[in-house]
Amino acid sequence: MHTIFSFMFLGLSLAAPIGPINAAQLDKGIRKGFTHAWLLGLGAMCADALLMLLIYFGVIHFLTTPFMKTFLWLFGCFVLMYAGIESLLKAGKMTTLSTQSDETPLKSFVVGFAMAISSPLTILFWLGIYGSVLADMTTDLNKPDIFLHTAAMFLGILIWDMIMSSLASTFRRFLTPKALTIISIVSGMSLITFGLHFGKEAFLLIIS
Repeated sequence: MHTIFSFMFLGLSLAAPIGPINAAQLDKGIRKGFTHAWLLGLGAMCADALLMLLIYFGVIHFLTTPFMKTFLWLFGCFVLMYAGIESLLKAGKMTTLSTQSDETPLKSFVVGFAMAISSPLTILFWLGIYGSVLADMTTDLNKPDIFLHTAAMFLGILIWDMIMSSLASTFRRFLTPKALTIISIVSGMSLITFGLHFGKEAFLLIIS
């Protein structure tokens, strides 16, 4: 049981560092509420699950070829820039009492999935982390136990998803419209910054 708990804590720790997904969740929670922020995180988690499945079956290396890495950097740049610009454009239109949204929950899920699956950093991150963890588990555990320990990692990621969504939606209730606008602008700028970084990496791969 201690090992299961440690894997759950590992998943929580892996999800916690601030990056594009957390920035997007914060923005979604402030602008749209808990459900949209949670679904964005859930979409990213489903992308993580797919990547880990590809690692398990040994086919992840296809995504690390120069062509695919360039494509993913470019696609990731587009997704992050789009999300960031959308956040900036809608920042001044928020109110603390508004609960209506022209954005469907499905879109939030798709955006989260696209952000995670299109990031070579995420792919290389899981290849390094889960690849090494999987190699260690296969020496000591059978397949059902490997699945159980992997599920514990995902439980940790899901817990962090709930924490981020709850924090963002709570901020939305208590902050003034001006404060919400400022936070949304900062979140949007951070997403654009990540997008520009992805674009730079794609450019460097193209010219190399």
